[in-house]
Amino acid sequence: MLLPRILTALVGIPVILTAIHFGGVVYMVFIACVILLCLYEYGLILLAGKKPVHRISLMIFGLLMALVALLGRAPIPNLELPNNLYPFSISVVIFGVLFVEVITPKRSWERVCNTFTGIFLIPWALAHMINIRDIATYGEYLTLFMIITVWVSDTGAYFSGRFLGRHKLNKEVSPKKTWEGSLGGTLLAVGAAALMQHLFLSTCFSIKIALLLGLLIAVVGQVSDLAESIIKRSTGVKDSSNLLPGHGGFLDRFDSYLLLAPLFYYVLLYVLKIQ
Repeated sequence: MLLPRILTALVGIPVILTAIHFGGVVYMVFIACVILLCLYEYGLILLAGKKPVHRISLMIFGLLMALVALLGRAPIPNLELPNNLYPFSISVVIFGVLFVEVITPKRSWERVCNTFTGIFLIPWALAHMINIRDIATYGEYLTLFMIITVWVSDTGAYFSGRFLGRHKLNKEVSPKKTWEGSLGGTLLAVGAAALMQHLFLSTCFSIKIALLLGLLIAVVGQVSDLAESIIKRSTGVKDSSNLLPGHGGFLDRFDSYLLLAPLFYYVLLYVLKIQ
């Protein structure tokens, strides 16, 4: 299992780093593809567990939520956006999903709730990864800071849990995760955050802030991972798909950012005093 995991990382990591470096349209297209694949896998998970979901609404209104989240902080030149863009768009999503359900045979409130969850959880959250990249001057480095810290946390938790793990973190949600693995991943993540601050973010924020951000990323990333595991366990599914050998699917690889990306972005706005 370890070899496919390493081989997939050897291919995937350069792709991600290249997209981050170029930013702009290249990175937007990359994140848009990730969002689409995650929405697709979310639909697969629910269908595999015989849970109803309206996949057309999921994809269409999911992309709308991603677009609105992006335009909120990365406006297109010469495009004047209304001040009430967010509430209007959310209203459109709510109306649209319910309208589609009303005209769909065998109407189901459970299907409405499952569809809403996918729309508000995946695109809205992951679109904030674009917002982070678009922060002036430091966007590329802050994106690397978040993603590399997550990678270090995941890797540290994997090996710490494998060799030192004794006490289960939450065996009902994720049977293999342990407290020892979680602590090991967190410590390494904080260390990685300190190193990256020294290497390329020393003029952005202090070492104290870097340590706190590293802790935030490690803890929230792990909680976000467990949140996605709840969805899978409730449907009896182990991996979101087999698109990434050794890693499961795209939703499995980007689940840490579902809760982390928005929170990290708004914390950065406060730390950097960006208006």
